[in-house]
Amino acid sequence: MMELEAVPVPRARLGEGPRWDAATETLLWVDIPAGLVHRLDPAGDTEETIDVGQPVGVAVPRVEGGLALAVRDGFAVLADGELTVTAAVTAGERPGNRMNDGACDRAGRFFAGTKAEDDTPGAGNLYRLDPGRSCEHVLAGVTISNGIGWSPDERLLYYVDTPADRVDVFDYDPATGELAGRRTFAELPQPDGLTVDAGGHVWVALWGGASVVRLRPDGGHDLTLPVPAANVTSCAFGGPGLDELYVTTAWDGRTGGELWRCRTPYTGLPANPCRDLST
Repeated sequence: MMELEAVPVPRARLGEGPRWDAATETLLWVDIPAGLVHRLDPAGDTEETIDVGQPVGVAVPRVEGGLALAVRDGFAVLADGELTVTAAVTAGERPGNRMNDGACDRAGRFFAGTKAEDDTPGAGNLYRLDPGRSCEHVLAGVTISNGIGWSPDERLLYYVDTPADRVDVFDYDPATGELAGRRTFAELPQPDGLTVDAGGHVWVALWGGASVVRLRPDGGHDLTLPVPAANVTSCAFGGPGLDELYVTTAWDGRTGGELWRCRTPYTGLPANPCRDLST
């Protein structure tokens, strides 16, 4: 029986994007509209907050130091206290779009997508930032680009466009970062962020569903972890053994905004850092 505990950190308006930074043994997560990047040291439950000055969808460790971010304006680097936008992807999109969730593959490619602030259907896109800072357009017609994760052998990429009410899966080429063969992996109400464990099970946070579900590699339902917040946004494995599940939530006026965690009998996959060979 997995039991959630609230981590003693400030409540977020829209908590998202938990990532375990193995190099520092800390957890990264963001508060999107507040433009805040949080870092938790679980050893003493101490927390550091960085204000990046604009909405931030996700923060990931960077091989060269500092952090790589998906912010309102595009892909960015946060190093030595300075934010630098390296690929201004939203400049060519519909006004009012911002970047949202994302993740990196083992080669350090950074995938992240966009959405309209007013959730206009099909106004968003998915992008890939390659090492060397070349930015490639991957998918169009996205409404709310959300969770991204890979199978343990990195031959599959799982992807969420939340209003579609499903998790999709692509064939993935780890040598090139190319996607092919998009198909439905599982139908779920309002899926949000996701993570994949070492056994190939996919864990999906449900917006409005007050839970995280674990799906088998064939897409079938395996278990449900209830969360005491209506809007569950994402989840990630952390801790030295990658056996603690961290869950982010959003405030809905009554519940949410907390960061939750629980010890599990499962092991997650390491979170990959972003690689920028141009520096």
